[in-house]
Amino acid sequence: MTHCNFIAYSFFITVLFSFNSHLVYSQKLAYPPPAPKWDADSLGNHRAVVEVTGHRDIAKVKILWRRPDENSENKEIIITDAITGKRIMNMYAPEVNREYGLIYFQPESGHKTYYVYYMPYRLKGSPNYPQAVYPEPVQTVAAWSAAVKKSAHFAAAHVVKLEAVDPFNSFYPMEMIATKVEILKLIKEHPDADYLVFPEDRMHPIKMEHDLPYRWIKEDVKRTLSGTADKGEYYAFQLGIYAVKEDLQNVKIRFSPLRNKAGNTISDSLITCINTNGISYSGDPETFQVNVPEKNIRAMWCYMEVPINARSGLYDGIATVTADNAPATKINLHLTVTHRTAVNHAVNEPWKMTRLPWLNSALFQKNNVIPPYKPLQVSGNVISLLGRKIILDNSGFPKQIQTFYPIEMTSISDIANNLLTEPVHFHIINDDNKDIRLQDGGVHFTKQTPGTVEWETTDESPAVEMKVKGHIEFDGFVSYQVELITKKDVHLNDVKLHIPMQPEAAKYFMGLGYKGEYRPDSIGWKWDVATKNQDGGWIGNVNEGLHFELRDQHYSRPLNTNFYLLKPLVLPTSWGNNNKGGINIFTKGKSVLVNAYCGERTLKKGDTLYYNFNLLITPFHPLYTDWHWEHRYYHDYKPVNYIQSVGANVINIHQGKYINPYINYPFIATQQMKAYIDSAHKLDMKVKIYNTIRELADRAYELYPLFSLGYEIFPAGKGGGYPWLQEHLNGDYIPGWYTPETNDAAIVNGGASRWHNYYIEGISWLVQNVEIDGLYLDDVAYDRVTMKRVKRALLQDGHPGIIDLHSANQYDKNDGWNNSANLYMSLFPYINRLWFGEYFDYNHNGPDFFLTEVSGIPYGLMGEMLQGGGNPWRGMIYGMTSRLPWTEGDPRPMWKVWNEFGIVGSQMIGYWVPDCPVKTDNRDVLATVYKKEGKALVSIASWAKEDTSIHLKIDWKALGINPATATITAPAVKDFQPAASFKPSDAISVKKGEGWLLIIKRKK
Repeated sequence: MTHCNFIAYSFFITVLFSFNSHLVYSQKLAYPPPAPKWDADSLGNHRAVVEVTGHRDIAKVKILWRRPDENSENKEIIITDAITGKRIMNMYAPEVNREYGLIYFQPESGHKTYYVYYMPYRLKGSPNYPQAVYPEPVQTVAAWSAAVKKSAHFAAAHVVKLEAVDPFNSFYPMEMIATKVEILKLIKEHPDADYLVFPEDRMHPIKMEHDLPYRWIKEDVKRTLSGTADKGEYYAFQLGIYAVKEDLQNVKIRFSPLRNKAGNTISDSLITCINTNGISYSGDPETFQVNVPEKNIRAMWCYMEVPINARSGLYDGIATVTADNAPATKINLHLTVTHRTAVNHAVNEPWKMTRLPWLNSALFQKNNVIPPYKPLQVSGNVISLLGRKIILDNSGFPKQIQTFYPIEMTSISDIANNLLTEPVHFHIINDDNKDIRLQDGGVHFTKQTPGTVEWETTDESPAVEMKVKGHIEFDGFVSYQVELITKKDVHLNDVKLHIPMQPEAAKYFMGLGYKGEYRPDSIGWKWDVATKNQDGGWIGNVNEGLHFELRDQHYSRPLNTNFYLLKPLVLPTSWGNNNKGGINIFTKGKSVLVNAYCGERTLKKGDTLYYNFNLLITPFHPLYTDWHWEHRYYHDYKPVNYIQSVGANVINIHQGKYINPYINYPFIATQQMKAYIDSAHKLDMKVKIYNTIRELADRAYELYPLFSLGYEIFPAGKGGGYPWLQEHLNGDYIPGWYTPETNDAAIVNGGASRWHNYYIEGISWLVQNVEIDGLYLDDVAYDRVTMKRVKRALLQDGHPGIIDLHSANQYDKNDGWNNSANLYMSLFPYINRLWFGEYFDYNHNGPDFFLTEVSGIPYGLMGEMLQGGGNPWRGMIYGMTSRLPWTEGDPRPMWKVWNEFGIVGSQMIGYWVPDCPVKTDNRDVLATVYKKEGKALVSIASWAKEDTSIHLKIDWKALGINPATATITAPAVKDFQPAASFKPSDAISVKKGEGWLLIIKRKK
């Protein structure tokens, strides 16, 4: 491009977009969003408006579009008449590339304006996981293209403007690419530069990794960044690093203090580059190495915490960019501090990137005890917590684990349930197939706080030593770091962990490829992390149990919910041992033995292996049945008066709804959300919102700063998905859920990252400013560390902090054959209700499955059913109904029975209780009793293979009712049962898969 043409094109670009000053690059997103200008699904998101001023049969136009997409020459171009909308079929484009397109077409006589759509797409795939495909160019009629080639004169045409279907889809200005000629010219002008630094303000996020934006060509390389901030504001800015000659290694930014003329300073300690320095999701300082490949760009995002007491005026400082293999570059920083004081650090204006410091937040990290749990108490080697105790052996491992929940699960007693027949222990087996005896070092407590107790010991032998560090928290989470260190070269036949369970405490099992069920006589399992999201399981009974997981120091949380295979578990070096390891569960003597083994291996002197494992002692707390009966959910966005009229008092606002439009980013429609919540609170109703970590909406203001962090937030992927993702991201991502109603395309998050810190700050902000009452979690991609912080954020200042967890059944190929309850059990201590979920089969699984995988009861929880409305008869023996109005079932008739009976204040006595006061004479027809003074609501459900009849076996004394004066009635319940009455001796017909709801009470 000649110098004159370069100047002319600079003017063209300025004029081209001057009419579109409202286009979004990082301004506040309009909500509701503006209507699209045309149908993007048929024409694409981008067009040039072309005006024909000549009068010949063939028009010629050169469109300098500077588009960022690859393979632009292989994509269709559609031209339409602006007046008629008719497609112009006679079109020939001999030159199409990312910089420009040379196009000939046949205009309609007398019509001047035409639209040239240059990235049309077609949607394939499913509605929620669409895949945009860009068709190849339509073959031009040979005779017409031949005529073009023969012609020497053409009708004059020019580009009036470039347009996007809406502001959100615009490429302007940060995705308008510089041409090859412009880049070469820029490099020649800086012949000694190993890299170039482009200071950029916060309102123009750097978006492209492989192309320089034309904006930087137009403005040239600057050595100064100027900005304005209020006192107390979190002020963000960027330095774009462009590697010119070779890969840059270990890029860092060092800051000087900023000073004004009066000598006042802003300390350099208040300036942070999020790309190199941060606080981990677990609260630990961390650093990151940034390398920039040759001819690539890396945005280095920084923020400054402007002191609230800073004097107004101009402050000057220096940012020094360094790399291990290139000279330093200094950038002058000029910050004008205004007379104003920012409200809450200006985080209420996230389009200014004022929330970037949230990534490095440690908010609610302190492990304070969360209700209903109690502070840990230590007496000797005994650690007590809510409803449970752990007694430590001198080896540091549990000598005994106890729970104090009666089988009914509605209270805490003084009678202990012992889980173990002998202490948990390791067997280290030498090549003679004999145990290497370790000398116990005794337990030494290293930390005792209300929320956490830690201890350590070292068990030794001449060949190996085992360093044990134990950790227990107030909710019953126990973790062990077990280092096995060799003192000399050894060959080991095996290293085994034994958990010897009492048979009564091992009635059920879930995990390792097994659905929740009665424990099989024998379980044999091997590691297979490539296809199985399995590293442990739960073994227990209704009122006593253990969840266990095997880990090592390299554990990284995998993806889940459709994406496990894209980022699976890392095989533990210790337990996995190149897939030699596994777990067996079988009866041995008086025990049910959990035997985790790793197989034989040879170790050199000084080798260290980590045989880490985690335990969860269940149940976490008793059932809070009254809370369950009193809180009735409505899962949709409807007027609050209507929701109240149908009997619900807790509203869940799903993503994709008017006041919560964008998945896991509830910060766009906050005014609308606040108004709705206020109206609900006036009626004494609660409102919870969908907000989790699993994927993130494309409209997140911080999306490009997050991508600048490499793979920390978003894992590597193959791109694709909805067109916005393909057109505005770099192709290295995993597309997530798409919501057609709000045109919301998401990107899948990775595992544990600093985005969890942002998430906690965001929840806290929503509690304080929007007054949400809790969260609806739709599958979760974080662990218990984050979950505890979530609960603390939600409970702050007396807020109710209600959380319910929904999960689609994870027991399938894409999810690695895990169980939802197994996957999320470490989060259960902070959940108020379960909603399991899509693909759960309530009709073709036994009561053992219902109890362990769906109901939540063995963990202290209660739940609701989803798929197909659930099975209302079977659900009710666990206190479960469907959820209004999400599925086919309608819980209102059941609510009516609850109200009329007065279920609040009743004692739930499940069929699993040996002395349940009402049973049937058919082992496949079960009964649960909700007992009150002088009456009982009896839920009956059948798992018999065919229609049957039963007789009730009633313990009248336990009910406190005289059979001579008792009545047994079945209230009419719509779509459930007709009204009926029975005598105690009557045979009661029960249909296959159904049941009854009976009321037994004294005659008045």
